[in-house]
Amino acid sequence: MGDAEAVAAGVARSLRDGRFAEVEALFAAPLRAVAPAGAVGAAWAAEIARHGPVTSVGDPAAEPLGADLTRVSVPVACERGALTVVMSVDGAGLLNGLRLAPGGAAAWSPPPYADPSAFEEREVTVGSGPLAVPGTLTLPRATGPRPGAVLLAGGGPFDRDATSGPNKPLKDLAWGLATSGVAVLRFDKATYAHPAEVAADPAFTMADEYVPHAVAAVRLLRGDPAVDSGRVFVIGHSMGGKAAPRVAAAEPSVAGMVIMAGDAQPMHEAAVRVTRHLASLDPGPDADAAVAAIIRQAARVADPALSPARPAADLPFGLSAPYWLDMRSYDPVATALAFGKPMLILQGGRDYQVTVEDDLSRWRAALEGRPGVTVRVHAADDHLFFPGTEPSTPAGYDRPQHVDPAVLDDIAAWLNA
Repeated sequence: MGDAEAVAAGVARSLRDGRFAEVEALFAAPLRAVAPAGAVGAAWAAEIARHGPVTSVGDPAAEPLGADLTRVSVPVACERGALTVVMSVDGAGLLNGLRLAPGGAAAWSPPPYADPSAFEEREVTVGSGPLAVPGTLTLPRATGPRPGAVLLAGGGPFDRDATSGPNKPLKDLAWGLATSGVAVLRFDKATYAHPAEVAADPAFTMADEYVPHAVAAVRLLRGDPAVDSGRVFVIGHSMGGKAAPRVAAAEPSVAGMVIMAGDAQPMHEAAVRVTRHLASLDPGPDADAAVAAIIRQAARVADPALSPARPAADLPFGLSAPYWLDMRSYDPVATALAFGKPMLILQGGRDYQVTVEDDLSRWRAALEGRPGVTVRVHAADDHLFFPGTEPSTPAGYDRPQHVDPAVLDDIAAWLNA
């Protein structure tokens, strides 16, 4: 058994035995960015309530994801079913990804609105230097320059498809848009392709995570003869939607942007909101402790005296003080307001709208009614990607699903207008 498999097997046993602190201690910075403390125990408790007590832990199966990352799956049998603990383990033995998937989860299949005969794909490299990442360019077979779109994934170490269990929502979008005549470029995030290098840089910020590669992708797409260089757009989902105005500000050639379920609330405030929601799904002492911890950490981020030297362990998700100082100084709504070009703002009606000042109301207050700005809500969708899924239930995201065709149609029509 290799090192990554040994780490993963140990994590599965720790989950089985309820030793969640041991699992959390193995989180690398990219995973801390998307998994609040206490969420592991809450997610595991929900699975055990559904499937019954663990009866056996199987042998780990590994596959390489890159030079310093291995995906390991550990099957877990329970009294009333099975699940799989899926982990991304780096060379230091730290977890860069962790999710609980159904046993024998189905593989991704093309969405019904995608016609693979209508486009072709080729591999590209996005950016330069040690943090260059691989990507995929999806080109319609139609003649004549086409509009182009660069896809930006949400927060965390996502691959170019935003893979989650059997789902690949960014691949859904790329194939669906290409079928509708739009050239699409998507790429692995640096936090996915180079987790060790990112974790080793304490000054790494959200701007570093998104802007250099997105700008390089826009320029690559504009340079392709099949693409109309004057009609290259940015499409960002979740945290990618939050970053989209920053990308557009950095690259004046961007013709417009689509913000899908984009974060507008300051991230440290949203962390409290989301943790409270997760705690409400599985209340108890652990959930209460997780909420109290995130409130303390968020207060440190909001403190005007926050120093770049403040230890990352004192702050939400184990992210560095420079990361939070950068986030604190960035207002995506104000940046979008200054953009002055066409925007499509889409929101799922089943997102975390549990506060008065939710993300949608912030976008609407600043931008709705302005020339060139369209705001739409898809009421049945959770975070726009998965129609009919209960908000932020991990089991829902591990069901095979596709991006809502109504969302795809909205974006395609807007880009082709």
